[in-house]
Amino acid sequence: MERFRPRLHLVQGHFVELKRVLADRGISQVQGVLFDLGASSPQFDDPARGFSFQAEGPLDMRMDQTAGRTAADIVNRTAENDLADIIFQYGEERYSRRIARALIRAREERPITMTAQLASVVWKSVPARYRNGRLHPATRTFQALRIAVNQELDHLDRALRDAVDVLTPGGRICVISFHSLEDRIVKRTFRSLSGRELKILTRKPQLPADAEVERNPRARSAKLRVGERIMREGHA
Repeated sequence: MERFRPRLHLVQGHFVELKRVLADRGISQVQGVLFDLGASSPQFDDPARGFSFQAEGPLDMRMDQTAGRTAADIVNRTAENDLADIIFQYGEERYSRRIARALIRAREERPITMTAQLASVVWKSVPARYRNGRLHPATRTFQALRIAVNQELDHLDRALRDAVDVLTPGGRICVISFHSLEDRIVKRTFRSLSGRELKILTRKPQLPADAEVERNPRARSAKLRVGERIMREGHA
């Protein structure tokens, strides 16, 4: 990283703050923007962050631990119907109602504060046949809570539009998403800007090659979409 130091400026913030961050540095246009919507592996691998049920840890899941609700806050304070909606909408979990009901019962006995505790409640709440699938039964619930905690989808459309707006003509926006909910928003936003502001360069999302997945199994669900800024009206 040292060799890039003169050109590299690290800023902690939300992608919805893109325009403000650039303006604060006197930048009005850029040649490219990359959105990597995945969480970082070091965060996932740190039990203290609470993203995974693979190791015991506090039920946190905040990417920015200085602000916002934790996953434990949501699990222990959200009404049953709202909790089921979160699990269904963000996790696309078919047993969201059963899981939410089980979480309510469990938290009445004692607060759900640890990752293993949450995973155990989910495991016990789903049908036996569901436990033998490719994914652990708690995978979708953990995804849903992480998305809710970090408001990952709430501002994505606006952030993409802001990014396109600051691109120079011919500049490119690249978005790497990791689950269908993200990819759907990217696809919809790109389509809405197509022809007027953006030329879509990827008719279908680009997927990682087998060799890349073999090197990095976490890349298996990645999808890349790319667009190019069209010449602005009134510019030659």
